[in-house]
Amino acid sequence: MRIFKFGGASVKDADSVKNVVKVLKEVGHKDTLVVISAMGKTTNAMEKVVNAYFDGKNGLEEAIDEVRDGHKKIINYLFEIKNHQIHNTVNALIEEFRGFLMWNKSPKYAFVYDQVVGYGELLSTTIVSAYLNEVGLANQWLDVRDLIKTDNSYRDAQVNWERTQKEVTSAVNKNKLNITQGFLGSDENNFTTTLGREGSDYTAAILAYCLKAESVTIWKDVPGVLNADPRHFDETQLLNEISYREAIELAFYGASVIHPKTLQPLQGREIPLHVKSFVNPKEPGTTVGKGTKISPEVPCFIVKKNQVLLKLSSLDFSFIVEENMSEIFKLFHDYRLKVDLIQNSAISFSVCLDNKFGGLKEILLVLQEKFKVSCQEGVSLYTIRHFDENSVEKILNGYTVLVEQRGKETIQLVVK
Repeated sequence: MRIFKFGGASVKDADSVKNVVKVLKEVGHKDTLVVISAMGKTTNAMEKVVNAYFDGKNGLEEAIDEVRDGHKKIINYLFEIKNHQIHNTVNALIEEFRGFLMWNKSPKYAFVYDQVVGYGELLSTTIVSAYLNEVGLANQWLDVRDLIKTDNSYRDAQVNWERTQKEVTSAVNKNKLNITQGFLGSDENNFTTTLGREGSDYTAAILAYCLKAESVTIWKDVPGVLNADPRHFDETQLLNEISYREAIELAFYGASVIHPKTLQPLQGREIPLHVKSFVNPKEPGTTVGKGTKISPEVPCFIVKKNQVLLKLSSLDFSFIVEENMSEIFKLFHDYRLKVDLIQNSAISFSVCLDNKFGGLKEILLVLQEKFKVSCQEGVSLYTIRHFDENSVEKILNGYTVLVEQRGKETIQLVVK
C-alpha cells in the first residue's frame, strides 16, 4: 500500500482539488491511503475563530462565517447540483465546532485550540472525498482521530504507538482508495489532539509505519527537495536522492520541506519517502531512503530569520560549569525557547534561540539576576551543509558575523 500526502497548497481552491484528481489518475490510486491537510489558509482562519472565542467572543460569528464562506465557495465550483448533500455535511461540521464553543467550560487555550482547529482537516477531507466519489474515484473516508491515539499533550501530542498500530491495521482496507486527515489524533477520552504545526507529514509517516507501506509520497508545489528555500535564495538545485540521516540533519537545522518527526518512523521500516510536484506528477522528484548520502553533493543552505542571540557571562568571572548549564537549559525549556546553536568558553555562554512562543522577555528578567546578559534580537542563523568557501562567501556578503561555528560538514553563522 502507498501513502500520499497532499498539503494545504494542493487543495487550496476548486481547481487545486481537481488537480488532485488529475494526479491520482496519472500515477494510480489503487491500494492508496491519501492524507489531506486543511485547505489553503484554513488553519489560520480556524485560529482566528479560537482567538475570537478567547477575546470575549468578539468577532466570533464573523470568524466562523469566514470559514463557512471559504468552503462554500469551493463546493459551489466543484459540484453542479445546487442542493448536493455535501452542503449539509459541511454545515453540520461547522455547527459541531460552533456548538463546542457554546458549551465549552475549559479555560485552557491548547485544549480549545485542538478541539476547533482540527475541523479544517475534517472539512477538507469531507469535500475532497465527496468530489472524488462524484467523478468516479470511489473511496473510503476515515476519521484519523479513530486511528492515531495519543496522550493529552494538546498542540504537541505524543503518539501511543501500540494503540495506534491496533486501530490502523483494523480500520484501513488496503484494497481501497482511502481518504483521511493529517495533523490530528485523539486522546484516551476521545478529545481531539494535534501533532504540532505541519504535522500532516508526520501523520503520513505514522500510517505508513503501521501499515508497512511500500512508500510515502508528499505532493508539493516544488519539484522536490531543493538545496535551498527559493523564497530566500536566488539559485536552487534539485536534490535527486538523500539518505534518511542526511534528511534528518537538514530537518534538524530547519529545512522546511520535510517535518522533523516524519523521518524516524520511515527509517524504522526503511520505507522510502518521495517528495514530488503536484504540478508535474510524472517528474521523479526527490527520494529519501537508505543508501546515498546526498546526490548531487552540493552545498545545502538553510536560514532561520528573526532569531535571538543571547550571551551570558558570570558576574564574578567564575567558570560557567555543568551546574550553570543545567539551570540555563531548564529555563529555556520552561520558557519554550528553542536552542539552535551553542558556543561557550570558560566564563561566557552564547546561544542562538527561536523565540516563537514569546518567552524571551520573562526569561531575561530571571537570567539577569545571576548573569551578565547581552541580547541581540532580529539576527539570522545560516546553516550550510557540505559547505565550501564559495558557499560561505555568498552568505558573508553584506553581513556582520556575530558567531561562527564550523564542523567537518556543517558551518553555522549568526549574522546581523
